[in-house]
Amino acid sequence: MADRPVARSAIAPAPPVAVRDGWEVSTRRASGALRLADRSPLAKVLVRADPDGPFADRIGVATGTARRTPANALAASARPGEWLLMGPPGSAGNLADDLGAPDDGELVTVLDVTHGRALMRLTGVRADGVLAKVCGVDLSDRAMPDGSAAGTSVARVATDIVRDDVAGVPSYLLHCERSSGQHLFASLLDAGREFGIDVDGYANS
Repeated sequence: MADRPVARSAIAPAPPVAVRDGWEVSTRRASGALRLADRSPLAKVLVRADPDGPFADRIGVATGTARRTPANALAASARPGEWLLMGPPGSAGNLADDLGAPDDGELVTVLDVTHGRALMRLTGVRADGVLAKVCGVDLSDRAMPDGSAAGTSVARVATDIVRDDVAGVPSYLLHCERSSGQHLFASLLDAGREFGIDVDGYANS
């Protein structure tokens, strides 16, 4: 039987490398308190609809916010009329199906952008300090608490930032075009050197 194709992120995986969920990924485990990890294998579905229409009411995620859905996907809206749904690798079809059929007459576009976008997670109590060096937006707890989303420029890359804390520790998901993924990842590593940043490996969340 022929080997199954292997998907690859735009971000070069740190060794050691293995194939998980059909993707070539790093299996490195970070030892520090500040961690940066490639999360590009996560399913990513982009939805656009009228920000004041029935779909917006149904999904219940206001612009500038993010929340977990009943199916444990993460839904975020960084700008009006646009939502990004993120879930485990290979779940893009399920994420789209869970949206249900649009109401009569409403235009809702649903696009699987899993392989066209890069996604990374920056976690640690000094994560906001790293981002402050490459981003002009105030990302303090007061300005951007857990469950917030914003579209901005990070290291001169158009980026969506989603605050999604992990076990009470500040954590940010950063989402950008695939072509900018390696640059953004490297820029965050460079900005985090003074804080002891470490590269973490694959996880499906």
